[in-house]
Amino acid sequence: MKDNFSNHAAVYAKYRPVYPNSLFEFIYAQANGFENAWDAGTGNGQVSKVLSQKFKKVLATDISEKQLSHAQVLPNIVYLKAAEDVPQIQNASVDLITVAQAIHWFNRAAFYTEVKRVAKPNALVVVWCYSLAQVSAEIDFLINRFYTETIGAFWDEERRLVEQGYRTIEFPFKELPVPELSMDVYWEIEHVHGYLTSWSAVQHFIKANGFNPVDKLITELKPLWNGSMPVRFPLHIRAGRV
Repeated sequence: MKDNFSNHAAVYAKYRPVYPNSLFEFIYAQANGFENAWDAGTGNGQVSKVLSQKFKKVLATDISEKQLSHAQVLPNIVYLKAAEDVPQIQNASVDLITVAQAIHWFNRAAFYTEVKRVAKPNALVVVWCYSLAQVSAEIDFLINRFYTETIGAFWDEERRLVEQGYRTIEFPFKELPVPELSMDVYWEIEHVHGYLTSWSAVQHFIKANGFNPVDKLITELKPLWNGSMPVRFPLHIRAGRV
């Protein structure tokens, strides 16, 4: 599993969008129990924090200590530095497994083996990612051009799975129908700068070239950005039972 986010964990924690309540309402409606949840690839604990309001205990794992250091400490969340194999989780003990915007980095065969070990019968598995921001035709064009041309060569191969909306990943579970959902936020231009800077490809570009390519894009976006503007990120969800 690659660690592309430790070096800018603070930026990631501050500027990444927040998942909507409707996503968690869907998850809770499908769950068969609320004792233990495992949030794999938790990053800064965004999903774990929400799950902790419903589940008795949340096991939140990530390979990045820096990412975990930005997670909120709560009494019923156990943060563990771990990749796909988590021996601390007991056999047949987990009601829910979630992976938010991270399973494309996983060794999925190893992860699925671990899921089947720790899951209770009919436990719920939900993984999701989100597409590029949608704002307006002019703004979307500039962001898409930046994505494909300016930093296109700096994306990891795994990013293709996100572009495909996780439709092509293997998912060896009894698949469930999922709703069409999105993250909908209002952002100032400064937040856009921070969010784009958090992209792994931008960080690869900065490391290779010594400057942030987002700066130039923001100068192009500023005349089109009017105060706090609505930004939409379509979600792509796969859900199933073990």
